[in-house]
Amino acid sequence: MPQRAGRIAAIIGTVGLAALAASLPVKAAGLEPYQMMRSLQVVQDRIADGDHAALPMQTKLLNIIDARLRDAPREAYDDARNLNALLAYASSGGNPATIREVFATLSLEGDLRTIGDGLLSYALGDPNRARAALGGVNPLDLPNAVGAPLGLVAGSLLMRDTPQRALELFDQTRLMAPGTLLEEAALRRTLDATAILGDAERFARAARQYVSRFIHSPYASQFAESLVAGIVAMRDRIDLEEVAQIADRMSNEQARVIYLRIARQAAIDGHEGLLAFASEQAEKKPSDPGKPQPQDPRAILYESAASVTKENVNEVLATLQSIDEKRLSASDKELLRAAKAIARSVIEPPVITVEASMAPQPAQMDENDEASLVPASATAPTAPDAEGTYLQDARKKLEAIDRLLEEKR
Repeated sequence: MPQRAGRIAAIIGTVGLAALAASLPVKAAGLEPYQMMRSLQVVQDRIADGDHAALPMQTKLLNIIDARLRDAPREAYDDARNLNALLAYASSGGNPATIREVFATLSLEGDLRTIGDGLLSYALGDPNRARAALGGVNPLDLPNAVGAPLGLVAGSLLMRDTPQRALELFDQTRLMAPGTLLEEAALRRTLDATAILGDAERFARAARQYVSRFIHSPYASQFAESLVAGIVAMRDRIDLEEVAQIADRMSNEQARVIYLRIARQAAIDGHEGLLAFASEQAEKKPSDPGKPQPQDPRAILYESAASVTKENVNEVLATLQSIDEKRLSASDKELLRAAKAIARSVIEPPVITVEASMAPQPAQMDENDEASLVPASATAPTAPDAEGTYLQDARKKLEAIDRLLEEKR
């Protein structure tokens, strides 16, 4: 941390990010690509620390760097620092057109050619070729400026097929770029990889580390999505007390959002134990601890939607009808309306009709026809069972809700 603070102070000094942003377009022509990438790293460090105001600065810098890389004389890339800056830019999701144009003019050999081909494929949206080229690369064999972002890219490409290898690459990225936006992204992806592996202990450890260091990042909403998805997926293995301890490191508002997201998904999937836990914990996180808080309408909705039965349906319907739709998101309004529809369908008696066309036709009597010896009453269709009809209708409605909510996520 002291080294990073010193680096920021040395580059920005007392003029701040705003002055740096204003001066870069003027000074860009005299800066080498690697010098501009260092400026970008400073800004990204600020973002990782929670400085949301630095996001526009990052966009501006990326545009300037893109032009500088494209317009730099090709002999500039004889300097390994500039070549590494190009590779780091390509690893960071740079402009595919610029990456393709510049790479086409370079004569890369050996591992550098493999890395260049893989990053170009990655930039052009060809994950299969990128995975084949970058899957065997060892980031620790490369300078930190290249190895750290490359490890993040390679790990992301390998995560679905070989999540254990992806975890190793994310760890290497964190080792090479501690405290940076690269480590922040590596920790978020670590949650996804450990969820795939079902490693609840490693998942919880990564979540604790993220909350302790990067919870104010502008990308924390993506962390929240991965955290909720992992907790729901590993509900039978993860220690819910551990989940509560992780949430306790957040602000009340952040923790309540996490719990309500868990409750919503648990309600949809029918995980009653997890729903009860998340709903109870959400109530313990009021936005203003000094004042009594009414129960969050989202928690009421999720609990009610998951508990509609024939025995309590009138009570549940009354609760659902008491919820103010104005306090719900668009997708939760859809869930509320669907839950009300199911509750009403339970209360309303099933309509049983027998079509005239279903009545059996008289059998043709024939002494050799064994079917004619069977009484008509034995082959006539019976009226549908009322309970079976209710269950089928309810099941269809629930399936429709599931599809609707999948689309709304």
